[in-house]
Amino acid sequence: MLKEEKIVLFADVFCLLLLLVFLLSLPSRLFKSPTSFVIAAADGQLLSASIANDGQWRFPEADSIPDKFAKCIIAFEDKRFYQHPGVDVMAMGRAVQLNLKAGGVVSGGSTLTMQVIRLSRRESRTIWQKLIEVLLAFRLEAFSSKAEILKLYAANAPFGSNVVGLDAAAWRYFGRAPGSLSWGEMATLAVLPNSPSLVHPGKNSPRLIKKRNDLLDKMARLGVLDQQTANLSKLEPIPGKPLDLPQHAPHLLNRFKNDYRRGVLRNSGSGLSGTQITSTLNYDLQLRVNALLRRYHNRYQANDINNIAALVLDVRKGTVLSYVGNNYQPEFKELESHVDMIPAARSPGSTLKPLLYASMMNDGFILPKTLIPDVPTQIGGYAPQNYDLGYDGAIPADQALSRSLNIPAVKMLQQYKYQRFYDKLKQMGLSTLNKPADHYGLSLILGGSEVTLWDLAKTYMGMARTLNHFNEYKGRYNPHDYDAAVYTSGGRDTRFDDLETELSSVLDFGSIWNTFNAMEEVMRPGEEGLWEQFSSSQRLAWKTGTSFGFRDAWAVGVNPDYVVCVWVGNADGEGRPGLTGIDAAAPVLFDIFKLLPAGKWFRRPDHQLKKMAVCRQSGYKAGNYCPDQVLAEVSPSGEKTGLCPYHKLIHLDRTATYRVTDACESPGMMQHKTWFILPPAMEYYYKIKNSSYKELPPFKPGCEDAGNAYVMDMIYPKQNASIYIPVELDGTRGKVVFNATHRNAAAKIYWHIDNAYVATTKDYHQLALSPLPGKHTLTLVDENGERLVQVFTVLNKEKD
Repeated sequence: MLKEEKIVLFADVFCLLLLLVFLLSLPSRLFKSPTSFVIAAADGQLLSASIANDGQWRFPEADSIPDKFAKCIIAFEDKRFYQHPGVDVMAMGRAVQLNLKAGGVVSGGSTLTMQVIRLSRRESRTIWQKLIEVLLAFRLEAFSSKAEILKLYAANAPFGSNVVGLDAAAWRYFGRAPGSLSWGEMATLAVLPNSPSLVHPGKNSPRLIKKRNDLLDKMARLGVLDQQTANLSKLEPIPGKPLDLPQHAPHLLNRFKNDYRRGVLRNSGSGLSGTQITSTLNYDLQLRVNALLRRYHNRYQANDINNIAALVLDVRKGTVLSYVGNNYQPEFKELESHVDMIPAARSPGSTLKPLLYASMMNDGFILPKTLIPDVPTQIGGYAPQNYDLGYDGAIPADQALSRSLNIPAVKMLQQYKYQRFYDKLKQMGLSTLNKPADHYGLSLILGGSEVTLWDLAKTYMGMARTLNHFNEYKGRYNPHDYDAAVYTSGGRDTRFDDLETELSSVLDFGSIWNTFNAMEEVMRPGEEGLWEQFSSSQRLAWKTGTSFGFRDAWAVGVNPDYVVCVWVGNADGEGRPGLTGIDAAAPVLFDIFKLLPAGKWFRRPDHQLKKMAVCRQSGYKAGNYCPDQVLAEVSPSGEKTGLCPYHKLIHLDRTATYRVTDACESPGMMQHKTWFILPPAMEYYYKIKNSSYKELPPFKPGCEDAGNAYVMDMIYPKQNASIYIPVELDGTRGKVVFNATHRNAAAKIYWHIDNAYVATTKDYHQLALSPLPGKHTLTLVDENGERLVQVFTVLNKEKD
């Protein structure tokens, strides 16, 4: 009895071991071959794909297979697929008979399940391997559904040449997704895995046609389709040589590869299926933007401008609608069209000026129309210039922005402090400010830093989303709430940047609202010319930028629905004449907006704006002496701005002809009037552009105000300036024009350098001088003894 128990126990253990071997006979993942990287549009249409690392076109396994393919492959390979447990005994028996009769292998009798096993193992075709395939087929059927087995087969069957899997075959041979193939096309693909090395498109066409037609007739006999459909399907042509796969978003595909390899997308719910992903791109828009950029590239290439990129964002959804990293032309490697310019760090030109304007309003430094100085400026040897080389003397901040004037922008940043603006830009999500604020200095506002097209577009998108949702977000723009998504699935987004949400707020609604209104103006002379040459049916806030040396041309536009950002230039940084934002990037921007539906303008954030009395002439908060006041809608932070500094009370004689003091006129005989008074340097240029400006009346003879200061100002050079003396063409030492201004246009000014008299000027106070290298003291004295003393340094160009 004990012996029998041992035998039973041994048999039980043996059976358990066999069961364990059976259960573990297949790995959890049958196929481990590398797959192609594939990216699809939001509607599932193929945008781009790349060949797998082993040189095969092999798409990741699809979620489902077309019903036509299932019916075709089952009719051709395994008509009892849904009835057998992995092995078709009847088919095996028939195959043995045929092989014995033929004296060789003419039929394998393998089911689709057995073929899946064989494809995954890649072993030689022997009787022993056949037996193993039978056992493993039982194992696969025991734990997999028929649909899962069909998907494995469709994804890994060979279709001739270097094409593996149904999806890759459909695109390579017919240029369409498998779900859109006809019966004739699907039957053609169904017969290929049976003998891919012998029969594939482009070779043995008669044999391929016969196999396809035989299958169509067989399906007609089985009742899968009617004979008329089968006969019509036979008339369809078979494919020729394999087709190139679409490359509608090659740069986004490369970005997907990099994100995948860095592990950014795994387990993220991002529409990821192996190496295939669904993007948020609009298929039709992507193709139209591609075509548009190709047309412009063909035009710009005549000027050796080789690269162009564009990004279109959906403001309301926070997603990417079109991603064109460059005009992709792989056949011309010298054009560097493979370089994705969307994440490339480039000089932003003037595109950061709206952010400074908004930041200063948000922090209570200016109001929308605050006057900003626009006069010749030197700051430690740095002398910014406007694009038109002119000066307005003083200009409202919103006009300075819409005209993209450089000197007012530098003056604003000088007031705001570049360190504060640097921190603000980092809060807004600009990721390329990798050096300390002192490295950039005041040039930060004129393109002295670097920015990516991606960061720039998402920053403006964040501002637009804030304005759209002002009730929900309580009046503040937090950039990290508004990163843009480009991969999506089931409503969940995966973002390029893994940014943590910051609690600090950046911009309020009123600042954004007034900034977009300033950017909306159509006519924008200044840095990049006249804007009225463009027109659009949509209200649009937009800004251009041109980097130093004409290396980068930018245009960014925003409305409540879309943000479009365009960059034009050369990937290698070569500058070209005419490569400006207005000439190269703005036309592209407006043509892209023409492809987008028109919508309404931003809704006014009434509850987030404060009405304030503002001086019409100065744009400052109105003071006691401002005679012409208007109600303006400003950010609540506007309360912190200063009162108008330019309207002052002056005292005139009884005829209102001269200014007087109590030393020469009885107070009872005086007239007291408010007067708009700009500093001399600002006044000098302002009165040229503004004929309504009234200069101060002169003092009554013998009644000069002893305390009257600041009647003279030096326009060039400024205090502590460093200047060069030019060398003429003949090699002789040239001269520099010194320029001063006086409140009394008829006054005489006596010029002295290092206490030595130089000359006298009247009316126009300009002198061409050639001081020797070194530090000098310039002294100006007028007829009344008023003095202006400044120090300047002449640099020796050979040494400095």
